[in-house]
Amino acid sequence: MAIERILKDDANEEKGERARMASFVGAIAITDLVKTTLGPKGMDKILQSTGRGQEVTVTNDGATILKSLHIDNPAAKVLIDISKVQDDEVGDGTTSVVVLAGELLREAEKLVAAKIHPMTIISGYRMAAECACNALLQRVVDNKDNAVKFKMDLMKIAMTTLSSKILSQDKVYFAQLAVDAVMRLKGSTNLEAIQIIKKPGGSLSDSFLDEGFILDKKIGLGQPKRIENAKILVANTAMDTDKVKIYGARVRVDSMSKVAEIEEAEKEKMREKVQKIIAHGINCFVNRQLIYNFPEELFADAGILAIEHADFDGIERLALVTGGEIASTFDNPESVKLGHCKLIEEIMIGEDKLIHFSGVEIGQACTIVLRGASHHVLDEAERSLHDALCVLSQTVNDTRVVLGAGWPEMVMTKAVDELARQTPGKKSHAIEAFSRALIAIPTIIADNAGLDSADLVAQLRAEHHKKECNAGIDVITGSVGDMAELAISESFKVKQAVLLSATEAAEMILRVDEIITCAPRKREDRM
Repeated sequence: MAIERILKDDANEEKGERARMASFVGAIAITDLVKTTLGPKGMDKILQSTGRGQEVTVTNDGATILKSLHIDNPAAKVLIDISKVQDDEVGDGTTSVVVLAGELLREAEKLVAAKIHPMTIISGYRMAAECACNALLQRVVDNKDNAVKFKMDLMKIAMTTLSSKILSQDKVYFAQLAVDAVMRLKGSTNLEAIQIIKKPGGSLSDSFLDEGFILDKKIGLGQPKRIENAKILVANTAMDTDKVKIYGARVRVDSMSKVAEIEEAEKEKMREKVQKIIAHGINCFVNRQLIYNFPEELFADAGILAIEHADFDGIERLALVTGGEIASTFDNPESVKLGHCKLIEEIMIGEDKLIHFSGVEIGQACTIVLRGASHHVLDEAERSLHDALCVLSQTVNDTRVVLGAGWPEMVMTKAVDELARQTPGKKSHAIEAFSRALIAIPTIIADNAGLDSADLVAQLRAEHHKKECNAGIDVITGSVGDMAELAISESFKVKQAVLLSATEAAEMILRVDEIITCAPRKREDRM
């Protein structure tokens, strides 16, 4: 009994079978949760927070769903992590990665029950993953030399990514938006130059892509409403010191007139500062902090457009886009880089006024304005569009493309199956299990569409045993279709990331043989 008492009172440990059982069950439960969002006919989830606002998120994005869950099970947390990484790394495939990892574990559970050592399973999975990756590599298409074809590829990928999201009704339109936005980046994966503004009202198809930059602010009173050939100073400085700050300032005076003098001095200080700013020869001043009426008046007199409270994202992006730098001291005007643009004007979107900067320095910038019925729709549309933008910007760098809709999984399955037949020993069981896990993805796509998955996957398999076949599941007609004709493509990079992350996550969970939960900290009663 004495040996048992190493850990604290409330700490508990689970060993061997029980631990493995717990981690398998947790991981598989998570998989079953997001499984139904996979594919063009996947359903959405409503996530309601128990916080004060009881806010509701409607989403189809695997990473968003998993991020919002609070989970105790350690294995489930590993899966949530891989979906987050997938989201950051390539942006799309967040559901697939969890589903694949879960299916690998489901298969591993059967193997462990059949008395195969986890290490054997892991080495089998390793071999299978490598084999699957190579099989895909042999079938990729690369059109980077042919600009027209490559643009078509990008369109197909964008449409495929969007078809499982809320934007699927207008997917051609939004795919075009996303492709245009990414093509302007000219190969950088920095998505900060693409700004997404959400304005409720109108319908999703009223969204548009605007060249230039839109700041979600109103133009102050009595200031020029439009400026051509603007020189912009982007600043982060306090412009609100024409009154004595009452808090914490102790000023002893013997009469009221002295207070007036102090205020006058403050005002002078402010006037000097404004003079210095005007001396830069600018006609637009954007500040991150607020600008009081007095300096604003001075700017208006000088014919300078002053914009206050441009939030941090706003000014960082504005500086990036107009080619200026954020300044906070104004003593030597020659060292400050000003931003330039051809035209600043006020535009209306819905019933909000915004400031539009067009003809900006950096040709890469653009703004996508999303319109939609409600905030929920807009949030989800933004997530979908963000997925598409991520995938496209990755594809511009790594131009390899594969077909979609269960085609890559079948190609990999075929290769992995052949490897299993050639491998002696117990590893072959693990390799075979890997191929079964891969088949699960087309199966689930078909199931979500309410099709007869067993029949379809068997047909697919038969098709794939012919040479060079492009068959995948066509969810719309509910049969096996030619993916090249249906223009369903995916980025190779996404598929590769899914495969590798899922295998590694499954491996990690398989290695576990003991779960130790620490004792919760006791709260002392402070009485």
